[in-house]
Amino acid sequence: MALRINFNYEAAVTHTALKQNERLMNRSLLRLSTGLRILNAADDSAGLFIADQLALVSAGLEQGNRNIQTGISALQIAENSAGQIYNKLKQIYVKAENAANDINDPNARASLQREINNLIDAIKKIGTDTEYNGIKLLDGTFVNKSIHYGARKDQVVTVNISSVLPKDLGAYIAKAQGAQYTGGTPTTAATFLSALGTGQSWFVENGEYVDVAGIRVISYDGTNRFVDAKTLADNINADKDLQALGIEAVAKNDNTASASFTGFSNLYSTRSSATLTALTLNFYIGNTAVSTTTAKTFSVDIDSSVTSLNQLVDKINSAASAAGANIKAKAVNSKLVLETGSGETIAVHIQAQGTLSGSTVGSVTVHLGQLFEGLGDVGFTAQTKNNLYYIDVGTVDIAGVDTYQLKYSGVSASNAGFNFDVSSGSNATAKNLNTVSVLTNAQAEESLLIIKKAIQRVDIVRSEIGAVMNNLQTIYDAQKVAKDNTDQAENVIRNVDFAKEMMTFTTMQIRMQSGVAMLAQANTLPQLVLQLLR
Repeated sequence: MALRINFNYEAAVTHTALKQNERLMNRSLLRLSTGLRILNAADDSAGLFIADQLALVSAGLEQGNRNIQTGISALQIAENSAGQIYNKLKQIYVKAENAANDINDPNARASLQREINNLIDAIKKIGTDTEYNGIKLLDGTFVNKSIHYGARKDQVVTVNISSVLPKDLGAYIAKAQGAQYTGGTPTTAATFLSALGTGQSWFVENGEYVDVAGIRVISYDGTNRFVDAKTLADNINADKDLQALGIEAVAKNDNTASASFTGFSNLYSTRSSATLTALTLNFYIGNTAVSTTTAKTFSVDIDSSVTSLNQLVDKINSAASAAGANIKAKAVNSKLVLETGSGETIAVHIQAQGTLSGSTVGSVTVHLGQLFEGLGDVGFTAQTKNNLYYIDVGTVDIAGVDTYQLKYSGVSASNAGFNFDVSSGSNATAKNLNTVSVLTNAQAEESLLIIKKAIQRVDIVRSEIGAVMNNLQTIYDAQKVAKDNTDQAENVIRNVDFAKEMMTFTTMQIRMQSGVAMLAQANTLPQLVLQLLR
């Protein structure tokens, strides 16, 4: 055994171990007092990096959800104000419908117009004044606005709110104004086709079409047919793509005679030796093929037994009903009115019956203006020239929420065929709330369509706002879960497990106590040298 007094190796080693135990116990004590497992980068450099990145994401998610909440608040203001505009538009619609009733006199319609103007002014104020923190929401300037929702770059929801100001609410309308073919002089032709010839705007022939917003709604189907308001409107309304674009069509055909009918005896005047015993009206309703005269829907003979307008109305209605034709005759202000139920074309082959001179001198003048709109006095001469052809194409209003293009070929010309009010390849005419007028029935009827489309526009804006709000709320809920999970992931790395750390601290505490005791023993070892020196 070697004994030395200048260096006590056992005490030095015990002291070193004691210092290590003290450092470990102190670190464990700090962890228990702070709740953190990583007190500095030296404790776990990789863990510190990961935990800090997780903390950054968590903070970003929390701020993103705050952004979402402020965004939803602004959108709620916008949606509520748009709802108020809808209520105003509904009131305007009801007043326009009231004004469309011809029971109203001019003063009543003027009063309704003033009320409508006030409501439109209220809509303008709501659209102009609605804001969030000074930011206008409904005047059309709130476009391409980003709500940053995520913890990373470019995690945004883009919001666009269209203008709901009166100048931007309304309809884009193209009109098929319809036309009446008067036929001019009676012809020897036996059919409409032979009377009109080919290449006429009154028929849909090979290569002819109508396109609405780039979608073909009428084209040649192999059979010569009249251009027809009902067919055009039905094809537009049945197209799902046009429905999705908010485009619809309304067709009608009201043919009001140019003059009052006062009986057969006053329907014609005789010239030379000619006499008229009856006038036969062969009706073709709708887009029926007209290549032969046998395609007629029904016929009506007007003769001496027809002495009044009511008798004529009854005769036409009876024949139409028997044939199942969708046309109705009525007497309005002593004039004959022919009305098809859904805007079908009214085509009539008019035949003069009676004793007509074989020479060109013998003739009768028939006052056809008493039967049809746009017709006047027509002279019938010989039996071979007793045919006249008349066509009335109904009107169609094609209305869209947004602008669209109308393109067509061969079915419309000035005062012929559909007689569209916009040239082929042009956009529909914009008519906003400021153009709404209810001073006449025609204006009120058009205003109803304008207001309807304005309501659809507001509903679209509201639905778009609602969709964004739902999207943001879904993101909010998902990010709340993501933040909780991210915080938990950081917690596992950064924070202390108290049960485990308490076990470590207890171990270090015991080792410290043991080390102190052993250091005392080691310090006594050099005292053995004194035994040798005695």
